[in-house]
Amino acid sequence: MAIVLALRVVAGLVAAALAALLLEYYGLADLPSPLPHLPHLQRPHPAPGPENSNIFWGLQISDIHLSRFRDPGRAIDLEKFCSETIDIIQPALVLATGDLTDAKTKEQLGSRQHEVEWQTYHGILKKTRVLEKTKWLDIKGNHDAYNIPSLESVKNYYRKYSAVRRDGSFHYVHSTPFGNYSFISVDATQIPGPKRPYNFFGILDKKQMKELLFLAKESSRSNHTIWFGHFTTSTILCPSPGIQSTMSSATAYLCGHLHTLGGLMPVLHTRHFQGTLELELGDWKDNRRYRIFAFDHDLFSFADLTFGEWPVVLITNPKSLRYSCAKHEPLERLLHSTHIRVLAFSLSSIASVTVKIDGVNLGQAIHLSGPIFILKWNPRNYSNGTHNIEVTVQDSAGRRKNVHHIFSVQENMHLTFDPLASFILLTDHCTVARVLFVLIVLIQLSILITFRYLAHPELKEPPGFINLTSFSLHVLSKIDIFYYSVLLLTLYTVLGPWFFGEIIDGKLGCCFSFGIFVNGHFIQGGMTFVVGILQLAFFNIPLMAYLCWSLLQRCFGQSFRSHLYQGKYLKIIPVHLLMLLLYIWQVYSCYFLHVTFGILALLMSPLRTWLTLLTPVLIRCVWTLNSTEFGTFMVQLNSHLSS
Repeated sequence: MAIVLALRVVAGLVAAALAALLLEYYGLADLPSPLPHLPHLQRPHPAPGPENSNIFWGLQISDIHLSRFRDPGRAIDLEKFCSETIDIIQPALVLATGDLTDAKTKEQLGSRQHEVEWQTYHGILKKTRVLEKTKWLDIKGNHDAYNIPSLESVKNYYRKYSAVRRDGSFHYVHSTPFGNYSFISVDATQIPGPKRPYNFFGILDKKQMKELLFLAKESSRSNHTIWFGHFTTSTILCPSPGIQSTMSSATAYLCGHLHTLGGLMPVLHTRHFQGTLELELGDWKDNRRYRIFAFDHDLFSFADLTFGEWPVVLITNPKSLRYSCAKHEPLERLLHSTHIRVLAFSLSSIASVTVKIDGVNLGQAIHLSGPIFILKWNPRNYSNGTHNIEVTVQDSAGRRKNVHHIFSVQENMHLTFDPLASFILLTDHCTVARVLFVLIVLIQLSILITFRYLAHPELKEPPGFINLTSFSLHVLSKIDIFYYSVLLLTLYTVLGPWFFGEIIDGKLGCCFSFGIFVNGHFIQGGMTFVVGILQLAFFNIPLMAYLCWSLLQRCFGQSFRSHLYQGKYLKIIPVHLLMLLLYIWQVYSCYFLHVTFGILALLMSPLRTWLTLLTPVLIRCVWTLNSTEFGTFMVQLNSHLSS
């Protein structure tokens, strides 16, 4: 008893320690910032006041997905954005963070670069003259790199039709009278770019990481550095020290790619352990999202917006506590500030800007210049704890917008982020997929091999679910044709080529679980492990379970016909129906393979086409096999049941 109690105590302590680590890593625990404000970095002045200097703002748009087949409204609204929205907000720069075009085939399964989509994008930039109004920095996303054999390929339309027209990461410096602000792009698109779905993850090699490290050092003298890219850091494969560590000097990393996870996560924001904010922006494609960001006296603020909704309002002082970081910002300027500052834009002139703190009306902010509105305040009146600021803006046409956030002028205060958002953005999903894939394979192989070499089961207890499951695994493992079939399928899923075909149009290659060989290049596995997990979870393992269940029916003395007529329909039909649905899924995967990679890939796919054809043969073998070994199991089970 003492040993058991000690083990429980140790297990409890280990679980508590693990929970504490997870809470700290994902920013769930209510702890002080790991990056406290250092005294020698204090810069209390200039503080936000009644002047119209020391401020600029920009916009971000992501995942536009201009398509020749779907939703022409994307292009129509983008043109309106580049004319009306840009004219009203007048940003210093615009960051277009990838997936400028859709690059899908008409049925939306295959992928192909369509020059007409790029021409539409370029035509909008040219027609609206947006490049004359602002600095437009557009970068590639994974859709913009679909089916491209090399950067020199004529299909690399980014070089021809984008605003930047330059592959790779780059550093842009926005110069102002009050300092320089660096914007570093991260180009993690795969080259060569395979067809979908195998370029979902971005990849940075050692050379690209060195370039980014150089750009980071180059930006060290700027007031602030903003990194921007298409992929979230959690979907980028890169060598040590990792992309989050490389951008640790940045105030924020602005990205897209995840499309609010189909509306499940409309807000995907978090903070890296090093202090950098990671702010994923919802897509333009379906949700017409865009972002305004500003630096006001070197305090960073932003708001995620929906196109067509006015007024646009951004409170720049006091800034949101959740997005404050003493390592990167002079937060003491908030305490020394003399005025609340608000940016307000609308289709009509702004009629009123009302400010409340903790529900108390402080009055109407006055118009300073352009979109800047100010209201005198004394931040020392709010020196303790957290407070809620609320701003209501109304324009002359009656449109209203209410925004609010929590702020604090007290040091060592912070708010946590959504734990699920932090998990999505901070976890290395490729590593997780690799580990999970290997674990599933090892568990399946361990079960299969262990039961192969265990002695024949002795049935002493009444047959229950566990006993019958164990018995069926013994049967499967000890009959050679089934044991070697399942063993070969599992090993082949890990080691064998899944298919051979046109990974890129005109370029043959092989797809394995660990990566893709194409056009003389090896693309390390990312999405391949995810596809491998789906194959294991939705076909390989269910097939093994179905074979075990069918063999158990045979041991009960049933044939395929007789077990259907024994009256236990509620137990039998769902099993066959589930396996049929999974088999249909496997058939559909063959169709998807054909549509995306061509007829050669369909014919030369052991894991898809060949397995689909061999599965009915293996199942038929279960119901027709009559071997001595099989008979032994039947006799043993029937003897136990009769006794």
